[in-house]
Amino acid sequence: MSHSKKSPFEATLEKMRIAAERQGYTPDDYAPLMHPERELAVSMPIRMDDGSIQVFEGYRIQYSTVRGPGKGGIRYALDVDLEEVRSLACWMALKCAVVDIPYGGAKGGVTCDPTQLSKMELERLTRSYTMKIAPIIGEMEDVPAPDMNTNAEIMGWIYDTYSKLKGVISRGVVTGKPLELGGSAGRQAATGYGVMLCTHEAVKEVFPGQEEGLRVVVQGAGNVGMVAAKLLHERGYKIIAISDVTGGLYNPEGLEIEAINAHASARKLFDIYTPGTGTQRISNAELLGLDCDVLIPAALGGQVDLDNVASLKCKLLVEAANGPVSPDAEDWLFERGIPVIPDILANTGGVIGSYLEWVENLSQLKLTPEDYNKQVATIILNGYAAVVAMAKEYQVCYRDAAQMLAMKRLIETTKQRGIWP
Repeated sequence: MSHSKKSPFEATLEKMRIAAERQGYTPDDYAPLMHPERELAVSMPIRMDDGSIQVFEGYRIQYSTVRGPGKGGIRYALDVDLEEVRSLACWMALKCAVVDIPYGGAKGGVTCDPTQLSKMELERLTRSYTMKIAPIIGEMEDVPAPDMNTNAEIMGWIYDTYSKLKGVISRGVVTGKPLELGGSAGRQAATGYGVMLCTHEAVKEVFPGQEEGLRVVVQGAGNVGMVAAKLLHERGYKIIAISDVTGGLYNPEGLEIEAINAHASARKLFDIYTPGTGTQRISNAELLGLDCDVLIPAALGGQVDLDNVASLKCKLLVEAANGPVSPDAEDWLFERGIPVIPDILANTGGVIGSYLEWVENLSQLKLTPEDYNKQVATIILNGYAAVVAMAKEYQVCYRDAAQMLAMKRLIETTKQRGIWP
């Protein structure tokens, strides 16, 4: 009899069970966390620019609101389905618990190809989707944010639609908004900033007293990878390679990060970049196998697996992307003493930044950029310290420790609140 492969969601639930039982919790303790609280599937008939009607499908799932309002992005993509959104909503609940911010976990999505929609069609779709999910979102219920193929402008349309439907200004109903609508200046760089902070903390443990000039390789030059590379460079690290979808740039003596950042900021790809002296082009596969101290995969999931993990020459790996290292590859690295700082901790800067934007909106007070960054740093470093303490106590890898910490916080909050009715 053939065994069907576990779905990503089933695999996450299995990890959650193990994380709870390792700490002595019983099935009764964690049973409420094994199921999403609420799942909403909606359809949006949209009049297209040519006058025809097209019906789109969308979802909003609140996995857990035991620790606070739902929190999670909205993605627009052709492969959006209930299973994916459910898995991501669950992951958000764990992520918020790891860094101890007062949010639950939620996620939303619309099955569509946004590149095939005009701006007017995109706006009509967004406003219709907002209208359909409006009964279950709100400043103290569930707070969406940008995700794959959505941005600040789309969040502005959601904020406007929701406020008009409810007849009140609800700035805190979404985060990642344009600055003029109550967005935070530091929000866009917050994920990369958090990756830099986690990398720097991990380096202090792995390479005590040797931070200056350590060689860093970054896969991905988007909002997260480029920001992390720039900030690490400013701290004295030597960025020897960085890549985008067209390939990588490599210089063993250190890249000209300012020029590369200016090129990437102009939304230009590396295939049309003129390399500086000593900088050569390499493929993304070659980049992963470079001799370096720190490797930061900040592009797509599934980049490091059993097929290529043996070719890695890093001494520390920091997951800036979601799920770039497969579980088998992580086991291989753990056995060889190469720490992996997991995505569930390393890339929480974004949701922490969103939390601070929400706090600003609710309080009607603006943080200075300095205070904003200080708050992001305090929250993520507290989370980092708690994960390290858990890893040492139970002699487990950092990912298992982060899962255990999240489950502990979710279970203890559930117990305090009790089961009703």
